[in-house]
Amino acid sequence: MTDSSTQSIVVRATPQRVVEIISDFPAYPGWASAVQTVEVLEEYEDGYASRVRFVLDAGVLKDTYTLEYEYAEDLSRIQWRLVEPTRVQKNQDGSYDIDDNGDGTVTVTYSLSVQLAAPMLGMLRRRAEKMIMDVALRELKKRAETTD
Repeated sequence: MTDSSTQSIVVRATPQRVVEIISDFPAYPGWASAVQTVEVLEEYEDGYASRVRFVLDAGVLKDTYTLEYEYAEDLSRIQWRLVEPTRVQKNQDGSYDIDDNGDGTVTVTYSLSVQLAAPMLGMLRRRAEKMIMDVALRELKKRAETTD
C-alpha cells in the first residue's frame, strides 16, 4: 500500500492556460528540469494524450516510464497512472486538480502516490515526493505566469 502526498500552489493564470501547459507533453523538456524526453504514444479523439512515455533524470532518480492519462470533462482534473512497472517504480498514481479562484488565479493541487521497486523508508519516500512536487509546481507556476 502506498501513501499519497498532496501539495497546492496558486498560479496567476487562467484554468485554460494551466491545462494547456500540463497537456502539452512534448514541451515538458523545455520547462520541467528533470524531464529529458517525452513521447506521446496515443491520443484520444479530442487530441489530448492518453499514453505518454517519459525519460526522467532527476539526479539520483533516473527512469523511463509510460503513464496513461484521463481528463475530467470540464478539464478541472487531469489524472494518470503508471501503465506497467519499471526498474524504479512498481506503481504511480497522480493528479492535478485545477480550481478557478475567480480572481485571475487558479489553485493547482498536485497529488502523487509512488510505490518504488526498491524498499525505501516512508519518511525518505515522502521527502522525495515532496521535493518532486515542489519542483513540479514551481516550474508549472513559472511557465504559466510567463508570456510566450
